[in-house]
Amino acid sequence: MLIKRREFMQVGSLATASLMLPKFLKAFESPRMVPPGNKVVVVIQFSGGNDGLNTVIPIQNDIYHNARPKLGITKDIALPLTDEVGLNPALIGLKELYDDGSLGILNSVGYPNPDRSHFRSMDIWQTASNSNEYLTTGWIGRYLDAQCSGCDKPTQALEIDDILSLALKGENNNGLAFKDPRRLYSSSNEKYFKDINASHQSGEETADYLYKTMSETLNSADYIFQQSKLHPTAETYPNSELGKNLKTIASLILSDINTKLYYVSLGSFDTHVNQDGQQKRLFTEFSDAIKAFSSDLKKNNRFDDVLMCTFSEFGRRVSQNASGGTDHGTANNIFLISGGLKEKGIINPMPDLSDLQDGDLKYKIDFKSVYATVLNKWMGMDDKAILNDQYENLNFI
Repeated sequence: MLIKRREFMQVGSLATASLMLPKFLKAFESPRMVPPGNKVVVVIQFSGGNDGLNTVIPIQNDIYHNARPKLGITKDIALPLTDEVGLNPALIGLKELYDDGSLGILNSVGYPNPDRSHFRSMDIWQTASNSNEYLTTGWIGRYLDAQCSGCDKPTQALEIDDILSLALKGENNNGLAFKDPRRLYSSSNEKYFKDINASHQSGEETADYLYKTMSETLNSADYIFQQSKLHPTAETYPNSELGKNLKTIASLILSDINTKLYYVSLGSFDTHVNQDGQQKRLFTEFSDAIKAFSSDLKKNNRFDDVLMCTFSEFGRRVSQNASGGTDHGTANNIFLISGGLKEKGIINPMPDLSDLQDGDLKYKIDFKSVYATVLNKWMGMDDKAILNDQYENLNFI
C-alpha cells in the first residue's frame, strides 16, 4: 500500500530528524580513526541576547555603575580578572579557565547597522550575512558544502537539538540535529517506520525525497549510536540540559566519528525583567557544564584540539530599564575556550561607555572576522569562499 505524503509528515520525531540528515552519513559506516590533532569546533549559542556588560564587567567604570544603579555588579562581588575588569560571579568555572590560560575574551563584537529583532539578528549571525542581505544558507552549512565537494567522505556537523538551526543548512549538505543518539537509534528501529519505508512506491517527487531521507536515517542512526558508545565519557557532568548535551558531544569527540563542528544552545537570555536571577541561573548551568566538559577533554588529551566559541544575537542596552532588566542592544562579548589559544585573557579593549550610538555600544570587531579566523586558521578552509567576502583574520588562534 502506498503511504501518502500527509501520513508520512505525521510520523513525528523521526521524520523531523530524517529531514535534517546529511547525505554523507552513509560514508561513515566503516569505523575510521580520528587522526591526532583533528581540530573540532563547539559553538555555544546564548539565545535571547545576553547582557555582555554584566558578563564581563567594567567594575571600576563610573558610567557603568551610574547607568545601572540597581543592576550593576560591584567590584566586591565580581570575580576579578584585572584591576578594571571582573567576571559575572556565577561564572566560577570560566574564572578557573581564565587563570589557567585557556580562556580568551573578545569585546565589542557585532556588525554594521545592527538589527534589534531576535529573529533577524540571529539570522544575520547564523548566515554570516550583512544586515541588508538575506541568505538561505548558514555559514556552517556552506562550510559543509565547500570542505569536501564531490568526495565520498566529507566531514559532518551535528547540532544537539530537536530542530536544525539555519547555521547548519547548506546548499547541498546539511548538518544533523538530534538530542540523543540512543533516542534516534530507538526511533529508527521501530517497526512502524521500517514498514513505512518498505511500503514506498516511487511516485510524487516531494514524497520520494521524504522517503529517501527517512531511509538514510534508518541506515545511519545505528552508526551514530554505535560511535557514541565507543568511548563513553567517564566524567561526571551536571544533570542540566547543557550538561547532558555537552556529555553527548564529549562522547562523540572521543569516538571515531569524524565530526568537526558541534552546535548547542542555552537560553533564554532575553532579560527584560529580573535579569539578575535569570542570568545567574543560566550562567551557573553554563559554568558547571563547561567546567566538566573542559576537564573531560583535558583528561583525554583533546583540549588543545577543541575550540569552544560562544555568541549571542546581540547584547543589551547600557542603561537598565525600570523592570530590573535591560532591553535589546547591539555589540557584545564572545568567549573563546581552548588549550590551543594563541591569545588569552582579555584580548581587546573593553567597550568605550563614553562613546555610544543611541545609548548602545559600538561594535569594533565584525563577527564575520571571528568566523573567518576559525574557518581559515582552525579548520584549514578558504574563508573568503565560504563567507562570500574577505574579512580580517584575527590572532587568537
